Amino acid sequence: MHDELADRFEAHRGHLRAVAHRMLGSFPEAEDAVQETWLRLTRVDTDGIDNLAAWLRTALSRICLDVLRHRRTRREDTVGEVPDAPADDDPATEAVLADSVGLALLVVLDTLAPAERVAFVLHDAFAVPFDRIAPIVGRSTATTKKLASRARHKVRGTTALPEAELTRTRRVVDAFLAAARAGDFDALLAVLDPDVVRRADPAALPAGATTEIRGAHAVAAETVLLAANARHAEPALVDGRVGIVVAPRGRLRLALTVTVRDGRIAAYEVVAAPARLRRLTIAALLS
Repeated sequence: MHDELADRFEAHRGHLRAVAHRMLGSFPEAEDAVQETWLRLTRVDTDGIDNLAAWLRTALSRICLDVLRHRRTRREDTVGEVPDAPADDDPATEAVLADSVGLALLVVLDTLAPAERVAFVLHDAFAVPFDRIAPIVGRSTATTKKLASRARHKVRGTTALPEAELTRTRRVVDAFLAAARAGDFDALLAVLDPDVVRRADPAALPAGATTEIRGAHAVAAETVLLAANARHAEPALVDGRVGIVVAPRGRLRLALTVTVRDGRIAAYEVVAAPARLRRLTIAALLS
């Protein structure tokens, strides 16, 4: 009987892992939540479960909600700080994280209240009806809809840029990031204005580095040296304009405000001071 139940659970494991990962933004925590869901299943009378998929998703969501609430109460000021990497953290894992969720989206999700995050993820990512989400977050159906709506507004953000300008700027920022990840000096020169200015908070730089450098060659050379940061970087809306976030494991460490002129990057500033990061409004660039 136990083997049969385990087989039925395994059929749902992939979906549960996807839900937990989106809610928690952490592979290890997602795996722990899925395992705890299995343990809870083994403690109940399964004869009374009419819809196993719904039961598992509900149990998992409540576990994730508890994790998010606990995380929020003990993490008072972690903006700009990055937790120790798990033992299996590597570029491949980071790539999966970025592809499956998006680092910028994880940054925004991390700013949501736990109930907002659960309501948004279940409804917008997995199409769970609000009347099924409401008991999980302990709210009425109408209030649950408002929770998801507030979360959706924060995730999408707002911009005063015309759509065409937004698209053009995004294209330039994407080209800059591609060149930075590849450490391609010539490609960086092609996307940087000859008189580009890079400014940065001291916390963003190696010891002794200058907080302002000018000229495409100097900026490109520094970008090649700091190419490792680029694998944690992703375009995002930063204060309503296309910028970049650097967010290892979805935790915001740096934000770049970018100025594009005539199809090239004319200036950018690297914000690293926690107080400054907290004042920025970050939103995901959903395309």
